[in-house]
Parts: sequence; structure tokens; C-alpha cells
Amino acid sequence: MKLKTIFYVLAGVVLATACRNQPQGNANDIETPVSVQEVTKGSISKLINTTGTAQATNSVELNSEMTGYYNLQTNGRTGKPFKLGDAVQKGQLIIRLDNAEYVNGIALESKKLSLDIAEQEQGKQKELYEKGGVTLSEMRNTEVRVTNARYELENAHISLDKMNIRAPFNGIIVTLPHYTPGSSVPQGSSMVGVMDYSKMYVDINQPESNIGYVHANQSVYITHYTLPGDTLKGVISELSPAISAETRTFKGKILIDNNKLKIHPGMFVKADIVVDRADSAIIIPKNVILSNRNRKYVYIVEKNTAVIRNIITGLEDEDNIEVKEGLNESDNLIIRGYETLRENSRVKVLK
Repeated sequence: MKLKTIFYVLAGVVLATACRNQPQGNANDIETPVSVQEVTKGSISKLINTTGTAQATNSVELNSEMTGYYNLQTNGRTGKPFKLGDAVQKGQLIIRLDNAEYVNGIALESKKLSLDIAEQEQGKQKELYEKGGVTLSEMRNTEVRVTNARYELENAHISLDKMNIRAPFNGIIVTLPHYTPGSSVPQGSSMVGVMDYSKMYVDINQPESNIGYVHANQSVYITHYTLPGDTLKGVISELSPAISAETRTFKGKILIDNNKLKIHPGMFVKADIVVDRADSAIIIPKNVILSNRNRKYVYIVEKNTAVIRNIITGLEDEDNIEVKEGLNESDNLIIRGYETLRENSRVKVLK
């Protein structure tokens, strides 16, 4: 009886030991679903962000230089009177002010005759001088009269041209006050505003801490919320070395290439100044980087296993960061599902 009892006790011990040695669903055997991205090389820039209002490099408001009757001209491209938004070419007549009394006062034809008479007299004096009939001084006096008559005629043309409001450069009509056709417009009245905004500029103020990073001729990326995914190119054209004692900032100017007229005058734009750049660098998304005290690390996949790689980073932009050490090209970087992983966790790569 005692032997039988001992047998059952030993059997129970063996059975208990066997149960303890059975697999109990080890966490390392659970495959965590993850998504991966192959590590590649690319370019990345260090950016300093600023904002400002875009302004046209060429802008003018033209006023009447004389009193006259308003006559808005026809746009040859449209066959209709000029209006806001019309493109104009340098020298193109936009508005004419008619004033017969003003024209008569200039006496253009009289000044033409005066020049003709002075030139004829000069010719005669030259012939006489060559024959000894007049002195050199007398001949030179006729040259003075010709010169004066020519200046008076040129001034008459300049005065007459004040009746014409012309575009001073290629641009767009941005202001055009309304006047009734044929109505009298006083001298000094606003006539038309013209802008050329194929080239624009932005005045910027940078904090004192950026003076060692921001330099003239650096490239700038220009964006606006109305242009999703579209970026214009700019450059730092001017930079003041002086720091304002009140604001602790220094001034600068950005020139923008706006040939397609995507940015409009007065728009509030974002400017990203490229202060450094790395080419052929390993670039990864910033949001996959984990940290523990002073250590930065990511997970990669090797043989369906999550492996920790400690990394040293470099330049970064809004979304990506340069990895200087710790990753190799073609590594399979885990970009989703990494939050709950541990070293040597089993993973299942999702397609």
C-alpha cells in the first residue's frame, strides 16, 4: 500500500513538471504587424522659417500732370476700353487728356518754324564765314540760336506728352479710378496704377540668434496656403548687419521669381530659408525615431525580427531627418507598428 502511494506521488510530480515545461504562448512568439520602408539616400535642407507680405518690385501710381478732358483708351488686345487686370506694355497709351487751350499755349508749330529759321540762318552764316563775310563770333551766335530753338521744340513735345498717360513698364493695371468720359480732370488727379509682379520681394526680420545662419544669396522656398503643394523660388538679396536694440532683430529682403504670377501683391507668404543642405544622405521620417534619455533609436526588420538601431542624426526639415550613423541603405525601417515593439520582437510585415 505504501509503495502504491509513493508511485502516485511521483507520478504527480512528473506530470506537474511536464506541464510547467509546456510552451505558454511566449510574447516573443507573437507576431506584431508592422509596415516597413526601405532606407534610401536623398537630399535634405536645414530651413529657417519666416513670414512676410509679398510686394511687387515695380509699382507706380500715375497722376495727371495737367487739367484735361478724360479719354480712356481702347486696349488693342481686347478691343474694349482698358480695365482692371489688363496687361500693358511699356509706353502703351492708357489715358489721354484733351485740352485745346493747353495745346495752343505750347505753340508746337511755331517752335518748329523757329528751329527751321535758326537752322537756315546758321547755314548762311557758315557760308559767309567761309568767305570772310562774318566773324567767328557771329557764326557761333547762330549756333546758339539753333540750340535754343531745338531745346524749346523738345520741351514742347515733353509738355504735349503730359496729355498722355502711358505705362512706364510692362505690367498689370491694378487701380483705375472711374471718370465719366469727356469730363474735366484736375491736375494731380489719380489716373491709373500699374504693377509688375513677375518679380516680387518680401521684407523680413530675423531674430538675433539667426545672424550666424542667415546670409545673402541663400535660397528660399516661398509658399502660400492658396497654392497647396506648389513652391516658388526666392533668394536673400539684402541683409542688414545691424541688430535693432528695441526688437533684437535684423532686417533683410527676399526676392521672389514669380514669372507665372502665382503670388499676388499683398499676399502673406511663408518663406523657408535654406541655411544648410546635405546630398546623398540617408533620410528617414522624423516620427519613427524613439528616444531614451540621450539615445535615439529606430527599429528595422531582420528575418521577421525587430532589431534596434541606435542612430546619430543631422539636418532635419518639417517631416524628415538625416541619419549620419546607425542605418545603411536598403535597411527595412519599421514606419508603422513600432510603438509597442521590444528588441527581438517577432513581426509580420504587412504589404
